[in-house]
Amino acid sequence: MDKLFNTNNSTWKLVRFFLLLSLSLPVTAGTLPIDLPRQRLTSEQLAVVVNDQDPLSQRIGKYYIKARGIPAANLLHVSFKPGKKTLPPQQFQRIRQKLLEITPSSIQAYAITWVAPFRVGCMSITSALTFGYDKAWCSDRTCASTRRSPYYDYLGVTPYNDLSIRPSISIAANSFTEAKALIDRGIAADGTLPQGTAYLMSTQDKQRNVRAKDYLMTRRLMHNWIDTEVIRGNALRDRKDVLFYFTGRKHIDGLETLKFLPGAIADHLTSAGGVLSGSKQMSALRWLEAGATGSFGTVVEPCNHLGKFPNPRLVMEHYSHGQTLLEAYWRSVQQPGEGLFIGEPLAAPYDKVVFKKSATGTQLITRNLTAGDYRLSHSTTPIGPFRQIQHFRVKPHQQRFDLSGGQPGYYRIESL
Repeated sequence: MDKLFNTNNSTWKLVRFFLLLSLSLPVTAGTLPIDLPRQRLTSEQLAVVVNDQDPLSQRIGKYYIKARGIPAANLLHVSFKPGKKTLPPQQFQRIRQKLLEITPSSIQAYAITWVAPFRVGCMSITSALTFGYDKAWCSDRTCASTRRSPYYDYLGVTPYNDLSIRPSISIAANSFTEAKALIDRGIAADGTLPQGTAYLMSTQDKQRNVRAKDYLMTRRLMHNWIDTEVIRGNALRDRKDVLFYFTGRKHIDGLETLKFLPGAIADHLTSAGGVLSGSKQMSALRWLEAGATGSFGTVVEPCNHLGKFPNPRLVMEHYSHGQTLLEAYWRSVQQPGEGLFIGEPLAAPYDKVVFKKSATGTQLITRNLTAGDYRLSHSTTPIGPFRQIQHFRVKPHQQRFDLSGGQPGYYRIESL
């Protein structure tokens, strides 16, 4: 029988598994511990920010930390009059400075708990909170490029320690019922290894269909990893396995006919998807209301710069290696200053570790190890010293690994 493990909660994730002892020993199972390198944000590293003047924000924040097991000390408070779509930069900077002063140094990311404000000057509120307000993150003239994010395609797990930034996302909802459903979907997604499909829609909207040029390459790179379909059409309908949905139009029809799997990510490339209310274009909130767990949209005119919108291949690649929704989405946007990230931050549908007994030892099955060189080490005590007993190379999208060993003790896998 396989032994399944949830690997959310420690820097070196302790996993206990049944290992068949070597043939020179009695054929019995021993319980041995093994540590895997951490590949994702944990609940202990996420701060949840509530607005004390917004009752819905407070209710969402309290529910979220309880549902996710986030330490109470990570619930941080700010105070400003709610409801306005935009915060003036000077007021925002004062709020952010106070927030920075009360944020523990261990915190690596923020989740805010309101729909409005969603914009600060020319920036989205999630990017302004991440980087601080600076017009360099906005176009200095119509359709210009902006400053590039150091977090783009980042491979570490501690962005505040490494880059001095805390990527931010909004648990955005117009009611507690919608917020609770979103949070519950994210939690339900964890470790499910979903058998869903990525739908890459190539629409007739030439201005908003610019991501389509990379769709065939993305499908090829995801072969035998994530089922991916490239579809020509303006709307997807009557699909019950939607895990990713990337498209480009002002409005998306047919959402009511779709079933989004827990953890699903969906967005539409358009000018004002991040304008969560009062826009003539479809709000990114409609994706969450339809059942997606994360979405993205811009709050000011970005033009159709590919770098200002999520790269589907990077979202899928990072997410499918066990990273959280917050991490995967943020790492896919090169110029995020004008873009708003919304959803359940810690959803991690691909974060799972399985150990199988085999005739020759133990097989590790996981998507959490990215391509590269690793070593398996052993010690007779949990604190070491550890001695390398195996070197192995992980190929791109490899999921199965045969492990050496058999003697009682403690094991550790480390990236080289």
